[in-house]
Amino acid sequence: MNNNTFRRSLIRCLLALPMLMVSVANSAPVEIGGRLELFVDQHLIDRQENVRLKLGVPRREESALPFDRSWEGRFAGASSVVKDGDIYRMYYRGSGYGPKGDEDPLAELTCYAESRDGSNWTKPNLGLHEFNGSKNNNIILPPRDKRRISHNFMAFLDTKPGVPADERYKGVGGTKEYGLFRLVSGDGIRWRLFSEEPIFLGYALDTLNVAFWSPAEGQYVAYIRTWSEGGTPENPKFHGLRTVSRSVSKDFVNWSKPEEMNYGDSEPEHIYTNGTHPYFRAPHIQIALPFRYVDSLGGRGTNHLAPPKVGRAALRQEEMDAWNFDLPWMRIGVSDAVLMTTRGGNRYDRTFMESFIRPGLERESWTSRGNGPAHGVVQTSPTEMSLYLQAHYMLPSYHMRRYSLRLDGFASVNAPFAGGEMITKPVTFTGDKLVINYSTSSIGHVKVELQDAAGKPIPGFTLAEADEILGDEISRTVSWKGSTDVSALAGKAVRLRFNMKDADLYSIQFQP
Repeated sequence: MNNNTFRRSLIRCLLALPMLMVSVANSAPVEIGGRLELFVDQHLIDRQENVRLKLGVPRREESALPFDRSWEGRFAGASSVVKDGDIYRMYYRGSGYGPKGDEDPLAELTCYAESRDGSNWTKPNLGLHEFNGSKNNNIILPPRDKRRISHNFMAFLDTKPGVPADERYKGVGGTKEYGLFRLVSGDGIRWRLFSEEPIFLGYALDTLNVAFWSPAEGQYVAYIRTWSEGGTPENPKFHGLRTVSRSVSKDFVNWSKPEEMNYGDSEPEHIYTNGTHPYFRAPHIQIALPFRYVDSLGGRGTNHLAPPKVGRAALRQEEMDAWNFDLPWMRIGVSDAVLMTTRGGNRYDRTFMESFIRPGLERESWTSRGNGPAHGVVQTSPTEMSLYLQAHYMLPSYHMRRYSLRLDGFASVNAPFAGGEMITKPVTFTGDKLVINYSTSSIGHVKVELQDAAGKPIPGFTLAEADEILGDEISRTVSWKGSTDVSALAGKAVRLRFNMKDADLYSIQFQP
């Protein structure tokens, strides 16, 4: 570098310095307290150098639940999964049958399965509702209710403090014509109407609509199906993109007018379902696992009643004929699962546009409206969580398949072999120690430096004093020259500098 080039570079740096100082001075710290924080978005990240946010890859596991009962049919699905203590409960739609004995996708019923480990599921004979002259079945909501309450019913465990014991389970189900009905239960099996009055009358509701108690917001939240150019009382025709709208309630009785979710500047897509729910380890972060539908226009919007000849199908014509795809919409489009997140409000974060779960090698997975995730992610071991996906939709082999991830493993800060760094925004915390969920290779590492709000290393917590972390652990306490005590910094604005090599960082948490 010659003298003139050096002088020009120095001048640029000096001119930028006041702006940098203003930026640092005006940065209000993010209050994380003792919360677990995941790296599923840019919420905590201020600077990245040779690291990236990397989408997790769910591992395909066993076939968890076949749809093989006569009352389930090829239109089964719309599943939700709840973990209550040591029992897992799955709720899903059955097709039902019309008055002439033919399969009728509009005569829905709701079925129930349970598990003690999240892998092996049974369908108990509940004896609650009659089907074809017998109550020897797992039906919890019967078909042919004129209000179609069983349409895409979903259930959740209400964690609001003070909820009556006989209302600890809540659920919603319904249609555009009759609205969304609310139900309650004490045991998750025997249900009754919460109110005779439905909510969200006139909205599309043509998929699995969800609701839950959001502890971080102190209110109930519902995410329902709307369309970008219709599907509302003011504009009832379905046009444009399948999308999601949000409503809130303090009491599960009175709900706000649904507000359409915003996806930032991401490319428009059909978001067919939404699957939004609080992450069980960090409920201030809501995980959404929708399935993305891609039609003849690549997912950028169309009339969903378009002729089948314009559909974007991955299957060959002879395959569709052999599999008896007799309804026009069966032959239109392909779909896969994606990951979105929200921290409240009406905005989804689309940090990751890539597929979270691809259809894969099996031709049976490339059907229209297949690969829909169930609502809910549940912990299935001390180090693992599971999600469930509908596989081989509408085929004789149709079933729910389990996928697994490490705890917090939706995404990570990933550093390559060459190494890199990530520095957080200023944060304030409570606690005595910093715990990380991480993974390295045999030659990789993670080191942590604590800085003040201006980015100056804090004596006793510098990178030179940081103990190198090597391995693969869900919970590892960070140390500096053998000391883990960070209590002197609690309540002060600090930055975390992560120096990494061939490593992934999934989450952080300050703990007592």
